[in-house]
Amino acid sequence: MSVELDGEHLSIAHVREVSERGAPVTLSTAAITKMLASREPVERLAAGDEPIYGVNSGVGLLADIRIPRDQLDQLQVNVVRSHAAGVGAPLAASVVRAMMLIRANVLAKGFSGIRPVVAERLCDLLNRGVTPVIPEQGSVGASGDLAPLAHMALVLIGEGEADYGGAVLPGGEALARAGLAPIEFHPKEGLSLINGTQAMLAVGCLELEASQALAQTADVVCALTLDALRGTPRAFDSRIHQARPHPGQRESAARLERLLEGSEIRQSHIACRRVQDAYSLRCVPQVHGAVRDALAEARRVFSIELNSATDNPLVFGEEIISGGNFHGEPLAFQLDFLAVALSALASISERRIDRLVNPALNEDLPPFLASHAGLESGLMMAQVSAASLVAENRVLAHPASTGSITTSGNKEDFVSMGMTAALKLQRVVRNTRAVLAIEALTAARALDLLAPLRTSPVLEQARTRIRGVSPPLVGDRALHRDIAAIDSLIREGGLERL
Repeated sequence: MSVELDGEHLSIAHVREVSERGAPVTLSTAAITKMLASREPVERLAAGDEPIYGVNSGVGLLADIRIPRDQLDQLQVNVVRSHAAGVGAPLAASVVRAMMLIRANVLAKGFSGIRPVVAERLCDLLNRGVTPVIPEQGSVGASGDLAPLAHMALVLIGEGEADYGGAVLPGGEALARAGLAPIEFHPKEGLSLINGTQAMLAVGCLELEASQALAQTADVVCALTLDALRGTPRAFDSRIHQARPHPGQRESAARLERLLEGSEIRQSHIACRRVQDAYSLRCVPQVHGAVRDALAEARRVFSIELNSATDNPLVFGEEIISGGNFHGEPLAFQLDFLAVALSALASISERRIDRLVNPALNEDLPPFLASHAGLESGLMMAQVSAASLVAENRVLAHPASTGSITTSGNKEDFVSMGMTAALKLQRVVRNTRAVLAIEALTAARALDLLAPLRTSPVLEQARTRIRGVSPPLVGDRALHRDIAAIDSLIREGGLERL
């Protein structure tokens, strides 16, 4: 699959294909034509007397300082060098590749006033496996992700660092080994590479896909738990959810009902006197469904942003206009909302884990699912680990987007903190996947204890997959390898596609 960039049709699926699977990237002929058209007024106006932000003036609080004509190219190099002030561990290669792809697509829209070679060189880096080394911290998401994008842009001029062939090299050496030459920045081109939301959006797109997989997996794992606890699927009756027709709620309820069809365990207690299950079982469509709806809204916002001009200033015909499309607030909100939603997904999962192992809440299964309670602790500590992850998520779910802090001499006096929200989301996703892995481990153990009764045919497939990486429990054993193995199973999609 090849991805052609025209500034209008980039999708989240394309981002994954390029960033994770190495799909080749090209620029459309129409994009090149648009870039050439927007370049002409930049070159003409840069040589004129009218001050144009970041073209023949300083940036930020220094915007009122006029730059001599013979130093306009140097201004662009200086902007990139000075803004490459990131700190912390490097971003994952997949995130950096997504950043480059999205930035190239922004330039392909033809509002940035750059030469096509700038966007072409970003595509060259992707196609030849040159991945800039970009520290993950240092962006406040105001004029976009300035520091991360500046580290990316440095490699285009042969500076900074990049990974090539598994080795971290000086940017110029990485380009040379890949058969590429550095480019020279001309007026506006350095600034056009660093204004925008591409770092937070790259993280957001990749974590959104991971979050979608967790929402799918959560329904499967919950169904395993509900059957192990001899719960009832009556709360998933479609009539209930038609009466409150949130799309995610209806989808989750229908899926849970399908997953539980044909369960021998359900048939064994069909006439029991229990009227209602606890909220963590009965209200799953309402909770899981709300998570699905949050994911859908984030997908809508991210899809718009993928094909938006986030540069500043923007070129419209003969005019160059300064604005604020680089501001990350639309994304920051969604990244914060996703962290909140996934925290809820993990929290309700942990409550179900507790119901499986806690003898005060469950009379049908042995305490902590141990074969010899007292002599053995069973899955006691697995629930403790889940509780610790949920507690951490609650801290991480505190919104970053409410934490504006003034920068750039008070010129940038309200910032989005979108990259902080994105980095927090990464950890929430990881924690939530681990909690679901612990629930899967616990539910599978509980179902083992109900033998010879079997759950539904679909859920038996899920249990078989779990048992493929985590053998049945025989006495106490260290569980961290089991949890890690099931975590990998979930990450690879082994429990979502049923």
